[in-house]
Amino acid sequence: MIVFPAIDIQGGKAVRLRRGDFDDVTVLGDDPVALARLWQDQGAEALHIVDLDAVRTGELVNFDVVERIVESLVIPVQYGGGMRSADDLALIEGIGVHWVVMGTAAVTASDVLGDSVRRLGERLVVSLDCCDGMVATHGWQQRSQMSAIHFSKILVAHGVKRVVYSDTARDGRLGGSDLSDLRDLAEVTSLDLVLAGGITLLDDLRHLKKIDLPNVVGVIVGRALYERAFTLAEALAVLAG
Repeated sequence: MIVFPAIDIQGGKAVRLRRGDFDDVTVLGDDPVALARLWQDQGAEALHIVDLDAVRTGELVNFDVVERIVESLVIPVQYGGGMRSADDLALIEGIGVHWVVMGTAAVTASDVLGDSVRRLGERLVVSLDCCDGMVATHGWQQRSQMSAIHFSKILVAHGVKRVVYSDTARDGRLGGSDLSDLRDLAEVTSLDLVLAGGITLLDDLRHLKKIDLPNVVGVIVGRALYERAFTLAEALAVLAG
């Protein structure tokens, strides 16, 4: 199982949001590229990068920062933010991002989703953000009337192989991870699942490992690492043990 340290970018800086609130921001550093190198040096197998400005506006505001991150690393990068058209996908694919995460467009524009699968294949990842079991869109600002399980079936039908699963009520709060919904989804879908949000303690990672479902393939960790609830080395040891 891959541990993805998360780097969220806003205004060219590395930041963290609480519960997806763009007004509740903590600045972690002025140089996301240096931070990316630090995680690589500490043993990260991959990174998860999000352009928060692009999530909100649909414009690739921090494209140059993401490009410099990819160029400076040897480990693969998973990128999300603003992926709402074929042109956006082409730009991000062109700088060497390994996994490209599509959010809102996967829910609202099935034609874009189909084109994206044909273009990227297994490198396309869909962001499955949920609140009380229902899919959230537009950077978590809107809640759809579609359940996560129903949406997962649509994604499989389109040829999607992997999703990033988030519980929007828990992300960025250090409130612990409720794995019951993840387990329920993992048991009924063939999708590979990467968990994002709510990881607080090493015990959360131990519980995740105990789920022992082969399609739970990764976990994205942000605030817990930055607030030193545990180290990346400790997280890697738990999931490898």
